[in-house]
Amino acid sequence: MQNSEAMALSATLLAVAGGLTQRINEGVIARGFEGVRPAHGFAFARLAPDGATVTDLAVHLGVTKQAASQLVDEMVRKGYAERRPHPRDARARLVVMTELGWSCTRAAEEVAAEAVREWADLLGEREVRTLAEQLLRIAPRGPVRPAW
Repeated sequence: MQNSEAMALSATLLAVAGGLTQRINEGVIARGFEGVRPAHGFAFARLAPDGATVTDLAVHLGVTKQAASQLVDEMVRKGYAERRPHPRDARARLVVMTELGWSCTRAAEEVAAEAVREWADLLGEREVRTLAEQLLRIAPRGPVRPAW
């Protein structure tokens, strides 16, 4: 593959990922979840199912502890998460999603499913499954980090 083809493929993948992120965020807002940003969704992915410390969240998002702490403060203020005592570390606090956070996550899943159904309408169910399998083969291992 030539450099220009590789760049075109890279740009296409980024456009699809960015468009999907935007669509999910807009869909969640349209379902009544106010004040959410894509960063919240990336944080929710780490907080589910058992919660995480601010340090865990910072590593997952690829940001400083201070930035992760500010994001947690915002999610707590908006009612999407809460801090609890850590069950194994008295010095740490565990950040967990509230019922509102879980509802927001379910709404995001609904929007994502709608988008993928549209891809299947366009490409065919088999092609979308093949696409998913191929992307899983090359996807980097580890956390999904947002591009801010």
